[in-house]
Amino acid sequence: MAIEVVDLSQGPSLVNPLLAELRDVGIQSDPLRFRRNLERFGEVFAWEIGKRLEYEPREVPTPLGVARVPVLKEQPVLATILRAGLPLHQGLLNIFDRADNAFISAYRKHEGDEAHFEVEIEYLSSPSLEGRTVILCDPMLATGTSMVLAWKALLERGTPARVHVVSVIASRQGVDCVRDELPDGTTIWLGVVDPELNDRAYILPGLGDAGDLAFGQKV
Repeated sequence: MAIEVVDLSQGPSLVNPLLAELRDVGIQSDPLRFRRNLERFGEVFAWEIGKRLEYEPREVPTPLGVARVPVLKEQPVLATILRAGLPLHQGLLNIFDRADNAFISAYRKHEGDEAHFEVEIEYLSSPSLEGRTVILCDPMLATGTSMVLAWKALLERGTPARVHVVSVIASRQGVDCVRDELPDGTTIWLGVVDPELNDRAYILPGLGDAGDLAFGQKV
């Protein structure tokens, strides 16, 4: 199976008004609203991914009888890259509210200037992923390096049966990087694909630093 890329911005979609708010510098001045919009994006992605998961019938007692209802056959594992991924992860968790969770820290380690850096992985907390469905999220897919290194770190906890990668805004370079490195059968879910990166590897037009906008500037 090839890797599938799903861009939710193509065609009429409620993700486009959400994207407009996330990108708007006037609205970005409200970190609570910015976080909530990322969370809402996670909820949208969860509903879309839910259409691809496996279900099994269950008999559910009601006050008047028994209903036969399809329910998830197995809960996914929701994985996110700290810190920017937390609001997006929460949106996924709002829908998959019984899911197991994994957390990875990744940061840009700069060497002298903003243009030169390596991505460092420092922390991993995860259940066993053997044979599971994993949904790995980070709001910005810029170079793709953080996503790929997070994926490789997660493999220490087992080999998933299926992988969904979730990002709100991606660059074409980032999408290509993930397609080259992740296994066949992976689905990449995107809010939109932007055309390029600047000399600091930020997506253009993008929205800026999602982590800073959500949680405050770092030093």
